[in-house]
Amino acid sequence: MVALWLFLGVVIGVVAAVIVLGPVIEKRTRRNIEEQQKAAKSDAETIRKRAQEEAEHLKKKAVIEGREEVHRLREEKEREFRREREELKQWEERISRREDNLDKKEESVDRLKSELEKERGEVKKQREEAEKRLYELADLSPEEARQVVLQRAEETYEQDIAQRYKQLKDQYEEDASKHAKWVIVNAIQRYAADYTGDVTVSTVSLPSDEMKGRIIGREGRNIRAFEKLTGADLIIDDTPEVVVISCFNPLRREIGKLALEKLIEDGRIHPARIEEMYEKTKKEIYAEIKETGQEALMKVGIPSLHPELVKLLGRLKYRTSYGQNVLAHSIEVAQIAALMAAELGLNVDKVKRGALLHDIGKALDHEIEGSHASIGGDIAKRYGEKAQVINMIQYHHGEFEPTSSEAVLVAAADAVSAARPGARRESLDMYIKRLENLEGIAKGFSHIEKAYAIQAGREIRVIVEPEKLDDVLSEKLSADIAREIEAKLEYPGVIKVTVIREKRSVAYAS
Repeated sequence: MVALWLFLGVVIGVVAAVIVLGPVIEKRTRRNIEEQQKAAKSDAETIRKRAQEEAEHLKKKAVIEGREEVHRLREEKEREFRREREELKQWEERISRREDNLDKKEESVDRLKSELEKERGEVKKQREEAEKRLYELADLSPEEARQVVLQRAEETYEQDIAQRYKQLKDQYEEDASKHAKWVIVNAIQRYAADYTGDVTVSTVSLPSDEMKGRIIGREGRNIRAFEKLTGADLIIDDTPEVVVISCFNPLRREIGKLALEKLIEDGRIHPARIEEMYEKTKKEIYAEIKETGQEALMKVGIPSLHPELVKLLGRLKYRTSYGQNVLAHSIEVAQIAALMAAELGLNVDKVKRGALLHDIGKALDHEIEGSHASIGGDIAKRYGEKAQVINMIQYHHGEFEPTSSEAVLVAAADAVSAARPGARRESLDMYIKRLENLEGIAKGFSHIEKAYAIQAGREIRVIVEPEKLDDVLSEKLSADIAREIEAKLEYPGVIKVTVIREKRSVAYAS
């Protein structure tokens, strides 16, 4: 019990001490904290001032170093500029010395030129005096003297020139001729084509002669309407049960023929019905033109072509050249050219494309000015054909320079197709005129006795004076005549020039 009371007394004393001494301890603790805070602030201020001082010091040091670096760089640049100025000065001195030397040389050249001009004038004067004296002695004019010199030179060197020409011709043409003949003969042997000749008139059969009056119509109104729409002439004569449609444009003539056949079959013939049948037939023909163009592509083996080119290709079915159908000719050229290209190892697809389109300009040549080769090239370019194909079209008549072997091959195939027997025909007047021109060109050369055009104008045989020309000069004469024919005449295919030199000695024994 006593211990308990002692413990309670101790506890109560401690609590009392805490209560009495607590404010004092708290006040002292607060004062210590404030003093620590003041000391920390003082230390921080000291550190801040020290940092500022160090920063100022570093800043001043950096400025000084930067100024020194700028000064150093400036001195280096000034040294470099001084060195460049010295070099420029040296170059200026060199250029100045060279200019002085050039001025001296120019003066020397001018002086020499003046002396040469003076000497040239004296030489010219002396030559004129010598020529004048020579002409007086020879009793010839300058032109006559020139002709004499040329004639003597020709007489002196003609034999040598002709001999050299023969050697070169024999050397370079033998192998080329064999190979060319093989390629062309092989291509022709493998190609077979049908031929149909077109004319400028078409005939339409009538069920009876009574139909002629209905076609003419009251006061000729039906025939006038028909001719105005179709652009073709309708010829009605005494031939029984037949009328004739005449037109140089095959397309118009075909439209007119089909339209007239439909009118006859229908039986109702009057201007309105004529116009209706004409428009209907025209649509059918143009649809057929497109199909014909597609068929041509399939025959040749060309996968695709611009639609407008296909239509123009189909129109060639209604075009003829010397009686040869142009579309059939184009297909034939494409196939021949493809055969020859395969033999020679050239691009067959490209050759077929250029060959099929080579006469495409004939579909429009009456509507646009220019040759059909030039027009065809422009059309192909407009519709996106490649430059090599365009050149094949333009070159096939020699109007442009070829840019590839394929272009030359297309021209050769065109000549083969045009020149093969039965392909083309000419009017009698043109035929006779061509033969006369051939003979006239041959007879225009010297030492010619006679000249005959044979083989329908595909060969000309020339008989020369054997006493005036030997075998070598005859060889040269054939080449000269061939060149003259190429320059002055237009003809399909190839013309062979044969020079005949024959010497006959005759004696009689009595």
